[in-house]
Amino acid sequence: MAQANERKNSLTIETPEGVTFSYELATPVTRALAWSVDAAVIGAASMTAASVTQSTNILSPDWAKALGVALYFAISMGYGIVLEWRWRGQTLGKRLLGLRVIDAHGLRLQLSQIAIRNLLRAVDALPLLYFIGGSASLVSRYGQRLGDLAANTVVAHQRTRQEPDLEQIAPARYNSLQAYPQLAARLRSLASPEAVGIAVRAITGRDGYEPAARVELFQELGAYFRSLVRFPESAVEGLTDEQYVRSALRVIYGNVTGRQT
Repeated sequence: MAQANERKNSLTIETPEGVTFSYELATPVTRALAWSVDAAVIGAASMTAASVTQSTNILSPDWAKALGVALYFAISMGYGIVLEWRWRGQTLGKRLLGLRVIDAHGLRLQLSQIAIRNLLRAVDALPLLYFIGGSASLVSRYGQRLGDLAANTVVAHQRTRQEPDLEQIAPARYNSLQAYPQLAARLRSLASPEAVGIAVRAITGRDGYEPAARVELFQELGAYFRSLVRFPESAVEGLTDEQYVRSALRVIYGNVTGRQT
C-alpha cells in the first residue's frame, strides 16, 4: 500500500493503440515559481482596476469597495481560466518555467477542467500562502493540489519535440502540403507535441502493429491532423491516412521540397 501511494516524478500514459509517452511532473518549487510570476501579473492588473474604481468613491464608498472586490475576483480567477484555455494549459508563469496543465489520462484538456482547477484556488490558497494546496501537492501521488485532484489534471514540464529521422518517417520527395506554406505553418503551430510524438512512434513502429490496428491508428491520427488545418482537396487527393500523417510530419519537422516521384 505504501508503494502504491509513493510520490511519482513522472506520469506515463498509454494510448488504446499501445503507444506510451511520459511526462516529467512539475515539483512544488517550480510550480511556486510559476505562480509567483502569475501573482505579479494579477497584482499589477488588480492595482490598475483598483485605480479605476477609485472614481466611484464619489458616488458611494460601499459600491466602490464591492466593485473592487468583484474585479479582483474576476481578474484572479479569469486570468488562469482564459490563458490556460487559450494557451492549452499555460499561463505566463508556466510558459516561462516550461510547464503545462494536462489531463491526467492524456485526454484533451477541457474548459470545465480548467475552470474547476482555477476556481478551487480560493480553497487551495487557505489559510495563507497556498498552505492547503501546497500540502496536498506534497502528499498526493502526482503532485496535485486540490484543484488538480477535482479537475483530474496534473502540471508537467512541457514536452519538447525531438527531431526524428525524416527519411524514415517521410522520404524527401514532393510534399503536396508544402505547396501551401501558410497552411503548413498553421499546422506546425497547432499540432501538439504529444500527438506529434504518437504519430512519429506510429510511423517508426508501424510493422509491429496488427494490420487492422494499424489502419485504425492512422485513421485517428489522420483525422486529428486534418481537424487542425483544412488543406485544399487538390493537395490531399489520393493520399491514404498513413501518407497524410507522413506528409504532416514532414511539414512539422522540416521544410523540404523536391520533385515528385
